Amino acid sequence: MSDSLQPAFLLLQDGTFLQGKAFGKIGTATGEICFNTGMTGYQEVFTDPSYYGQVLIMNNVHVGNYGINPVDQESKSVKIRALIGRNLEDKFSRYKATGSLDEYLKNNDIVAIEGIDTRSLVAHIRHSGAMNCIISSEITDKETLQAELDKVPDMDGLELASVVSTKETYEVGEPAAPLKIAVVDYGVKQNILTSLAERGAYLKVFPATTTAAEIKAFNANGYFISNGPGDPAAMRYAVETVKELLEDNKPLFGICLGHQLLALANDIPTFKMHHGHRGLNHPVKNITNNRCEITTQNHGFGVNPEAVKNNSNIEITHVNLNDESIEGIRMKNKPAFSVQYHPESTPGPHDSRYLFDEFIEMMR
Repeated sequence: MSDSLQPAFLLLQDGTFLQGKAFGKIGTATGEICFNTGMTGYQEVFTDPSYYGQVLIMNNVHVGNYGINPVDQESKSVKIRALIGRNLEDKFSRYKATGSLDEYLKNNDIVAIEGIDTRSLVAHIRHSGAMNCIISSEITDKETLQAELDKVPDMDGLELASVVSTKETYEVGEPAAPLKIAVVDYGVKQNILTSLAERGAYLKVFPATTTAAEIKAFNANGYFISNGPGDPAAMRYAVETVKELLEDNKPLFGICLGHQLLALANDIPTFKMHHGHRGLNHPVKNITNNRCEITTQNHGFGVNPEAVKNNSNIEITHVNLNDESIEGIRMKNKPAFSVQYHPESTPGPHDSRYLFDEFIEMMR
């Protein structure tokens, strides 16, 4: 834990009001509250663009105990709005670490609060559902906090992918590689790009709002539709792009938000989940081979299960064993498939990395 004696306050949309201690930047932050149950990988989680706009509870008791290392980044900066923890540590033990969690949060302008009973808070959100919240280590008056909280827009209907996407195209991998993949960046994680490039692909990464015509001009062997934050139903521009890419009949693979966009491109609606799936230990069943995978997940939206089942053009390939939500689909008349979870997870289980191999094999 830190040596800070400065108080900090957390106010939830339903009126829950908690006091803890300040950590990281002194200031105020707002967003949708969510939780991750993983015991490791906090830096990878903080830098995952899919968390943009959210205030994160790390449910593990100690966070920051192995410090910060630049190689653990999934993007160039921290994407969460704020952090909630029970014990946020400014002392660390890993010899490869280059700094503490407290320094890291301050350098990235991230407000945090510690000394919170995170397990109780997670149980509350599991029961009451996702909602907006505010954290402040500078405002002590509850009414003032409430006034600021009232200004925060709901995640439902919010388009955020274009905010975190690259602004310029860039390349990853060897230009002489035998396969070319066009990646549409809605908030892509670094290890997704690494996972594709290390399998012998040359990638060109396009900004979120790039037209299908510009993407097709790369003359790729296949298309990858990335993960990202926000409400997929608010991304009509992206749905139209996916529809146009599907017309090429080239292999197409989507992860997380990309999974939801593939569903929307097939007229399958998405919905806001009660509290989402975020962690490193979610069991998923692969229906095609009757095997179970332990998966890493981070999503607050899902695809409508009844609409999937009633769509004659779509086959369900994976289901969540906790709540039977749809975790994977495949088109029957085109070489296109997607999963809701993260096969590239670092750290986390490697059970699902075969999906990258399947995508590569489809292109070959």
